[in-house]
Amino acid sequence: MLKKAPCHNSAGRFALGYNSPMSWASRRRTTYLTGVIIFFIVVIGAPIAYIYFKTPPTCGDGIQNQGETSIDKGGPCLILDERMLQPHATLWARSFRVRDGSYNAVAYIQNPNNNAGVRAARYRFGLYDSQNILIAEREGTTYIMPGAITPVIAARINTGSRIVTRTYFELSEPLVWERMKDNALVLTVNNKDISDVTGTPRLTATVKNNSVASITDIAFVAVIFDPAGNAFAASATTLARIDSGASSQITFTWPDPFTMQTGRIDVIPLVRPTLVEPQN
Repeated sequence: MLKKAPCHNSAGRFALGYNSPMSWASRRRTTYLTGVIIFFIVVIGAPIAYIYFKTPPTCGDGIQNQGETSIDKGGPCLILDERMLQPHATLWARSFRVRDGSYNAVAYIQNPNNNAGVRAARYRFGLYDSQNILIAEREGTTYIMPGAITPVIAARINTGSRIVTRTYFELSEPLVWERMKDNALVLTVNNKDISDVTGTPRLTATVKNNSVASITDIAFVAVIFDPAGNAFAASATTLARIDSGASSQITFTWPDPFTMQTGRIDVIPLVRPTLVEPQN
């Protein structure tokens, strides 16, 4: 019996399951691209996912997380978000003649935040005459104590023969607020006594350390006010060390007589604040 030859038309090829060369090449390209994509996902995506999901958050990761109120500020971080703090203020700034051509400039910075301070604050004093012409300036760095008034004093500013009538004070760089404690709170100043105001005025006071540890490198700023509350004289002194429970006398002097009646006397101790780790 004779057998029929198989049909070779296109319909027959489709029916017998043959693929065209174009269809096979497309599958090959798809397989290649899929492999490349999987490779990059494994090689690049896996480490990124590990870092994101497994690395614990820190206060230096550039991400607002772990209860922070801004990127790497607030929450458990030492650096604080200034937007969450009460604003600080410069209460006043004034220059006081020590002798002809020499002035002490003082400013009072009020910080109402009990647990926030600044380790280094750049400042500038500008001293002007009656014509509003700048006759002297002084720049420096201070710290800002938590929850207290921080007096800033620039001593012995030379003005030549010019008389200062106006004093300008500014904090010249952005402040970095951190969790801090006021180490001066353990010091009390009592027995303030001023004498010889018509000759060479002299102010003495007694400082007591009420803490259980010694304190070193203490600065004191004294400001004298008249009965109306206007400051008219200022001076500063230092104390190298005061032991736990001990008392010490400090002294301030001026070379020329006071020309105004004495009212309130401020003697403010300054101790560098220290950082405080947040409690979990």
